[in-house]
Amino acid sequence: MTIRLLTLSAVALGALLNSACAPVIVGGAVATTASVSHDRRTTGAVVEDRAIFGRVLRALNDDKQLYENSHINISVFNGWVLLSGETPTEAFRARAGEIARAQDKVRRVFNELTIAAPSSMMTRSSDTWITTKVKSSLLGIDIKGFDPTRIKVVTENGTVFLLGLVHHNEGEAAVRKTQQVTGVQRVVKLFEYLD
Repeated sequence: MTIRLLTLSAVALGALLNSACAPVIVGGAVATTASVSHDRRTTGAVVEDRAIFGRVLRALNDDKQLYENSHINISVFNGWVLLSGETPTEAFRARAGEIARAQDKVRRVFNELTIAAPSSMMTRSSDTWITTKVKSSLLGIDIKGFDPTRIKVVTENGTVFLLGLVHHNEGEAAVRKTQQVTGVQRVVKLFEYLD
């Protein structure tokens, strides 16, 4: 019983830390303000990204056939939407991309859905753990002005997606650190560069 409770607590904490909404859940307005102050996006862009996330989520959920047969994660950063996860057919994959692209204020869609059955809970837990390790590894980057909280980390089946507004040297350092993390099979850069 205790082991099960600890495991569920660890998974819940990992999911919370991996969530784009963690600042709101953890500390309300104070945490949100602190996270925005470190973000290179404008406050308006951060708010708009949350709105885009909601619109894409609702639209994907409204497609009952797609929703019931797929495992789709949505990540939004500066108007760019990343779709990751699994869906059983190429038609579903294309449909998910079209739905995301059709939403207001979406600047770009990265459709990284794989054609496969939905991943297991064990795989998802492993991905959460990898994300946590990658975020921790980014703390070791020693570049003047670099803030690791400016990089969004998403892991899907061992593939790590890195999003953010970064300088080239920051992005390359983040990729190198990420490649050194145990369990990372592939790194995909989805950065917008400031230089």
